[in-house]
This record gives sequence, C-alpha cells and structure tokens, in this order.
Amino acid sequence: MNWHSAAEVFDMGGYGLYVWGSYVVTAMIMAIEPWLAARRRRRALAQALETSAEESRP
Repeated sequence: MNWHSAAEVFDMGGYGLYVWGSYVVTAMIMAIEPWLAARRRRRALAQALETSAEESRP
C-alpha cells in the first residue's frame, strides 16, 4: 500500500483502531507474561521450601 501521510497509516482505511489496538494488546501481554511467570516461580519455590521445612521437623 502507498500512504501519503502518517494519518493514513494510522487510519488504515478505517481499520486502524482494530489493527493498532491488537498490536498494543499483544505487546502488553508479551510484557506482562514474563513477570507473571517469575511471580509464579517464586511462589512455587517458597511453597516447596515451606513444605520441605515442615517435613524435616521432628
């Protein structure tokens, strides 16, 4: 496609909101997912350490 201005690029023939919106949502998910995975890992390790400590008590 050949656009003549930045406004035409962002408008994309009336579908710009959907196109750029999907890019924004995807970027947000890709940014948040590693943080959530690290958080789940920390919780699992803490739970494993807690379980291990309880089992080693006489």
